[in-house]
Amino acid sequence: MKIAITSTGETLDADVDPRFGRAKYFIIWDSETEEFQAVDNAQNLNAAQGAGVQSAMNVANRACDMVVSGHMGPKAFSTLKGAGIKVVSGVEGKVSDVVNLFKEGKLKDTDSPDVQGHW
Repeated sequence: MKIAITSTGETLDADVDPRFGRAKYFIIWDSETEEFQAVDNAQNLNAAQGAGVQSAMNVANRACDMVVSGHMGPKAFSTLKGAGIKVVSGVEGKVSDVVNLFKEGKLKDTDSPDVQGHW
């Protein structure tokens, strides 16, 4: 399973970014190989609008099965769900904490966004 985790940096030691669409990076972690790559999200960091949808499309194009973020707005949430991607929001801590929560089976996907758009 490939998991996209919003991140403030390029390593597993970075903090989970509280925002999805305007997250600084996505850490794409593969549960089968336990390898990861950092994907720069600079093109959406300062976008006037559409950052959530663009970020969701980028994650979907990388064949991710799940997204983990601090928060998730309605347009990004709809785009991800439409692509069949599970969404986990309300997460804090380090990216490595998210990886451990996944390994322990403690990540539960949500059925709705938890913030308004343009948060």
